[in-house]
Amino acid sequence: MRTLKVLSALLTYPTADLVTAGPELKAVLEREAVLPPRERAGVSALVDDLTAHDVYDAQERYILLFDRTRSLSLHLFEHVHGESRDRGQAMVDLLKLYEDGGYTPTTAELPDFLPLFLEYASTLPPAEAIELVGQPGHVFAALRERLAKRSSPYEAVFSALAAIAKARLDEAALAALRAEPDVDPEDLEALDAAWEEEEVTFGPGAAAACGTDTLAARLRQAGRPAPGLEQPPPPRTVVTHRHSGHA
Repeated sequence: MRTLKVLSALLTYPTADLVTAGPELKAVLEREAVLPPRERAGVSALVDDLTAHDVYDAQERYILLFDRTRSLSLHLFEHVHGESRDRGQAMVDLLKLYEDGGYTPTTAELPDFLPLFLEYASTLPPAEAIELVGQPGHVFAALRERLAKRSSPYEAVFSALAAIAKARLDEAALAALRAEPDVDPEDLEALDAAWEEEEVTFGPGAAAACGTDTLAARLRQAGRPAPGLEQPPPPRTVVTHRHSGHA
């Protein structure tokens, strides 16, 4: 499913090559027509937006959104396990899934980096790809809402993923997400505090509740309620693993 490859590319650090490939990316979306018309138009608009921006401005925007804002992290297990010890085993499980599927990541990113996850999914038969993408569907739906609050064109990618995953949030989850305070990515003191607060998970005890070693079970934890719907655990200091390559 090359549409997933397109979505993967659009969530990578913007480069001149990505901008140049814009017409080809849009052509794939139209040719496969996997996405509903509204979501397809939104992703095409993001491609146009990247083309219209100076590449350095696009890179700065990307960093402020995804590298400096913990609640918008592009690492899936940040939203499932936070910094719990289960996260390491989940990484091992995910890497094994890639290897068993004949996929070898070509970057130094962690296995749960969303562009890698989507690139792997794009190599699967369509039914398997949709099933895999559906497992963290509530993560995609939550990220869509958070980006919508910021009027970010990147919302379109997560709207597309939520459509593929058939993921929807109930009204209580939507209200909680929309009530979340937005941390200014330019406020370094506030950012430090945000990265030291409680884990960004989808319900208290999400990591501890993981009782099996299968990847599917770990990813399905993303279907737990969005943050704010239940009383969070006490804040604790965490050590953050950030993906490399961007300052």
